[in-house]
Amino acid sequence: MTEHNHITIVLAGQGNAGKSSLFNNLTGLHQHIGNWAGKTIEKREGTLFYKGYTIDVLDLPGIYSLTTYSVEEVISREFITHHHPDCVINVVDSTNLERSLIFTLQLLELECPLVLALNMSDLAKKRGIQIDYEKLQSLFNIPVVPTVASRGYGLTNLIDEILINKDKRVSQKVHKYGKEIENCIEQLTALIRGNEFSYPARWVAIKLLEKDKDITRLAGEKQPEIMEKVKELCDHLEDIHGHDSSLVIADERSHLAYQITREIETILAGRKTSLNERLDAITMDKVIGYFVMVLIIGTMFYTVFSFGNWFSGLFDTWSVKLHEWWNTAVGVSTWSSLGWAAIESVVALVQIAFPYILPFYIILYILEDWGYIARISFLMDHLMHKMGIHGKACISFIIGLGCNVPGCLSCRIMESKRERFLTAVLVTLVPCSAVSVIVFGLVGKYVGLLWALGLYVFAMILIFIVGKIASKLMLGEPVELIMPMPDYKAPQMKTVFSQTWDSLKEFVYIAAPIVILSGVFIHAIDLAGWMPAISNVLSPITVNWLGLPAVTGILLIFGVLRKELILVMLAAYLGTTNFSDALSAQQMITLAVVSMFYVPCVATISVLWNEYGWKKAMMVSILEIFFAILLAGIVKRLLVFVF
Repeated sequence: MTEHNHITIVLAGQGNAGKSSLFNNLTGLHQHIGNWAGKTIEKREGTLFYKGYTIDVLDLPGIYSLTTYSVEEVISREFITHHHPDCVINVVDSTNLERSLIFTLQLLELECPLVLALNMSDLAKKRGIQIDYEKLQSLFNIPVVPTVASRGYGLTNLIDEILINKDKRVSQKVHKYGKEIENCIEQLTALIRGNEFSYPARWVAIKLLEKDKDITRLAGEKQPEIMEKVKELCDHLEDIHGHDSSLVIADERSHLAYQITREIETILAGRKTSLNERLDAITMDKVIGYFVMVLIIGTMFYTVFSFGNWFSGLFDTWSVKLHEWWNTAVGVSTWSSLGWAAIESVVALVQIAFPYILPFYIILYILEDWGYIARISFLMDHLMHKMGIHGKACISFIIGLGCNVPGCLSCRIMESKRERFLTAVLVTLVPCSAVSVIVFGLVGKYVGLLWALGLYVFAMILIFIVGKIASKLMLGEPVELIMPMPDYKAPQMKTVFSQTWDSLKEFVYIAAPIVILSGVFIHAIDLAGWMPAISNVLSPITVNWLGLPAVTGILLIFGVLRKELILVMLAAYLGTTNFSDALSAQQMITLAVVSMFYVPCVATISVLWNEYGWKKAMMVSILEIFFAILLAGIVKRLLVFVF
């Protein structure tokens, strides 16, 4: 394979523009997920084989600008400027063209080889939006291709355009800003020595006027003599417009995008109200919207519970027969007992964990791909403000229901450091899918579904109270909610299943070995006769305060690795998944409460450490241990009046 037949393209675009669908359709099975070097941000890469070419496809994080407000934005612009891909495909939402073109203008300022993919062109047509593609192409002097990535429409034309233009160095048209701004840009561009930077001089000049912290620092190191001129020009713009120079540039870029959109876009008269608009009238209504939200989320949890109980029940008789067969085939001895402990851990994992985690992720990603998750954020914005954050945090909470790790990472969508940390702390209190295994597999199955759902309501109330208190202790005010509202669209099951598998891989590759080794380890401790000694050390907490069996002490310790291990290892220790033989209803609820709120799992702690430092990570962990033990003990004493 010659270098000539090997090219690299990257997908860049704003969130909800359809990048994931385009990436999946281009790369199919030839893709893998990892992390960027030294970062916890997901990195999606794949390979496309087309017309004798090997095309490496990289999906950059979904961002709304090329500033340095987030790690994702820095990653995207650093990759484009330093790795010099053969082509950047800017995936644009045709139904929100003006907003999308703001990002396109920033990519053009970077002077990278660009192809515009006007995605969701079918939705634009349904909404009566007519776009003059040829005129847009002439305005930017770059290829423009209409696509419908969810159905694969236009993708062949898109790749053909890249191959046709891969060796061409077409001069993209520079779109001028207002007279005062252009005068400042020209003065700085004349002073900037191109060989000092790895960025285009005009782009550096614009970023200096925007007070971009990374470029300002770099310019201070490379050409400190121009910094006085930068300050002078920024002050000049601020005197004219009465705003910070960064806002002046942003406003001018938005106005330019508006002008271009008006020139190429026509809204057809007499169009009918779209299905999207009719759905929004219901789902975002100030009264009906909340009923719909409760109905959808309630149905989600009921489905998870019903499927989990049904699937788990299938294994009850089978696991008993398997144990009988093992004893007959292998015999009863210390080694066979340890072997059975490993097998039983796997059985318990499949019987207890998978039935609840799998449907949860599938439904969550269906709602996300459909576009409903953003509506929940809008509806919850008023309530979230009372907690010192805004409705966008609801996205982190919902992701946290699947797993606290991506939930904490998604807190980067919050605008300020205060809101990011406060949201991350609250996310660690959200019952993740691992906790759902305990809630549904223990309380829901043996005490009742209403008790299980009640625990979730209880968790939400506590999160609100903790958020209210924490927001008073942490200085600062919450910012207003500003986020795009994606159109409703039919969920692409290929994308849904791909995302579900990515989420389950961690469970399969990481949890399974931990579960098996932990099950064997606990059984070995039991055979060695050490269990009573370890349990006795913790019994003042587990037995006296929480009213739980002494063995739960060691289970809670291992539960720090993954919360579902508490139930899986309890099943392995008891030798049965019928927990009603060993625990009362009161004990089941108490164990569920302490499991929900005590120290986050190791993976979540590591994310907190990486994002906010070890001091804050340890503080959160220690406080939550004491909080969970205190709370569960109080709940145990209140349950005496019920059971």
